[in-house]
Amino acid sequence: MTNNLKFFIDGAWVDPIAPKTLAVINPATEEAFTSISIGAAGDVDRAVAAAKAAFETFSLTTKDERLALLKRILEAYNERYEDIAQAVSREMGAPVAFARSSQVAAGRGHLEATIKAFEDFELEKPRGKAMIVREPVGVCALITPWNWPLNQIVCKVAPAIAAGCTMVLKPSEIAPISGVIFSEVMEAAGTPKGVYNMVQGTGPDVGQIMAGHKDVDMVSFTGSTRAGIIVAKTAADTVKRVAQELGGKSPNIILPDADLEAAVRGGVASCFENTGQSCDAPTRMLVPADRHDEALGYAKAAAESHVTGDPNSETTVLGPVVSKQQYEKIQRLIETGIAEGATLVTGGPGKPEGLERGYYVRPTVFGNVKNDMTIAREEIFGPVLSILPYADEDEAVAIANDTVYGLGAYVQSGNIEHARVIARRIRAGSVYLNYPDWDPMGPFGGYKQSGNGREYADWAIDDFLEIKGIVGWQP
Repeated sequence: MTNNLKFFIDGAWVDPIAPKTLAVINPATEEAFTSISIGAAGDVDRAVAAAKAAFETFSLTTKDERLALLKRILEAYNERYEDIAQAVSREMGAPVAFARSSQVAAGRGHLEATIKAFEDFELEKPRGKAMIVREPVGVCALITPWNWPLNQIVCKVAPAIAAGCTMVLKPSEIAPISGVIFSEVMEAAGTPKGVYNMVQGTGPDVGQIMAGHKDVDMVSFTGSTRAGIIVAKTAADTVKRVAQELGGKSPNIILPDADLEAAVRGGVASCFENTGQSCDAPTRMLVPADRHDEALGYAKAAAESHVTGDPNSETTVLGPVVSKQQYEKIQRLIETGIAEGATLVTGGPGKPEGLERGYYVRPTVFGNVKNDMTIAREEIFGPVLSILPYADEDEAVAIANDTVYGLGAYVQSGNIEHARVIARRIRAGSVYLNYPDWDPMGPFGGYKQSGNGREYADWAIDDFLEIKGIVGWQP
């Protein structure tokens, strides 16, 4: 018996008010492997009411009590690690080895980082004759995407718990089963009833209702910029706090003093990670114009070395993209790149040879891309890399910043001081120098149309807290 057709509300697994189901498609087979229930306004009302009631007591728990809960959640999460990995692989087509090493590991990493950050976190301190108190913002609506499901669920839930908030989670209806298992983790950890609630559903039918709900105090949303704008407008009527992590079109500046071959190969690997379905993927590679053709050769070899295929194979590097809709969007953008005059270096339209079933995309590299081309402006969200030549560093920085987005950026250099100088000139929330290891203790979030607020560790805890000044604390 699974809980796939139920919601988790007020500490119990419950049926939706009005039965309505949605098939969950395995993108590797194009066939449904299970179904979920789809909620509506009444289900959201139940979940928010439970969270509101629980807030009265959970908001008053001590830091030590909330730390103990986070540690129990981490223990329960680790016990379900393989179950979550298998679910992620089936629901979004992630190669199972990658699901274990990155997708599920990201959730564990956020739990560990939140615990570490919270242990040293000050919730109150004197200032002058006042006491500055940091209190939970209230009932939070958490709306998460399909591309890094555990990463985004945990980097919202964990800091909300630390802050003393209560919450309602809506996982993506495209990749929802990992959210079911995570809810079972929260139950197994002994989360007090009503503190954590989960309702499945679509953005319009559930997410938007949550964003506009009068008893929700904050919305934390990750998804497309288009959807984020709708969420922000909906939330504005009740003047609730909105934190958003939205789209990106991240530049990757390879400076003249970098090892070009290593930098290009690393850039291809980073762009293609998670089958290119990452909002901060380095999809615009900027290379010195006089070495552009050389860079194309390295990129072609690197792209063609990626094994695309069955997610169940331990040797697969690229699985399918998540859905038919996503596949068709990527195909349109590849065709547009060709039509607008970019050089197709490798890949292109259609599916890889021998993979006619499943939403598989050919690993694709374009060269001679201009920054006004569609493939350099729009978020493709697939294994598609655009390589742009630049004349000098000033032009490279100008191209990097010439985007409505500002989520991530990358700089490659043989001289770390040189890389640091360039990093300071880029308008992005995160700049990665020489492909560093992932660090869940650093802040994550965007400038411009990539969002507002910051996630990860203490940066995320801050977002879930209000600041109260009790003036006259010291007479």
